[in-house]
Amino acid sequence: MTLIRAASLRLMASGLLLALLGACAAPVTRDTPPDPTLHISTKEAVQEAQAKRARGQRVWCVPFARTASGIELRGNAETWWNSAKGIYERGHDPDVGSVMVFSGTRKLPMGHVAVVSDVVSPREILIDHANWQRNKVSLAMAVIDVSEKNDWSLVRVESQPGTLGRPYPISGFIYPEPESEG
Repeated sequence: MTLIRAASLRLMASGLLLALLGACAAPVTRDTPPDPTLHISTKEAVQEAQAKRARGQRVWCVPFARTASGIELRGNAETWWNSAKGIYERGHDPDVGSVMVFSGTRKLPMGHVAVVSDVVSPREILIDHANWQRNKVSLAMAVIDVSEKNDWSLVRVESQPGTLGRPYPISGFIYPEPESEG
């Protein structure tokens, strides 16, 4: 009986180990953030947007990005880059959970913010954001870096499946980690 029990325990332990290893390699799903340190998930941001629409309210990119990323900034999207200085880490490399800040332009006078949901390659990411299409949430939308220096300063967004829109200037990425002192 003890040999059978020992073999059974080893089999269960092996199964648990395989399950844990499999979970490490599992792809990230679009309805949960891959980083457990994120404030509130994209799923909850989508639910907030749905509730706003049900009450007849507009859905905007800033509250969506704030909820999905946990980055507690206020103001129009075009102000986020400067507002983050001294509070959050900023940079020019996309990272899952970071907020991509679109610069204010004639087409986007208030700028735009979107949350990086996946880094597909050094020059392609997927984003989750709101109000790119009026009053709608867009998930896993492709963005391509088209900057000459490959520095994510200019991008094209997949506005319709398989169709990239016009180029937009990007200020950079705000990471959910507070800026380190020193």
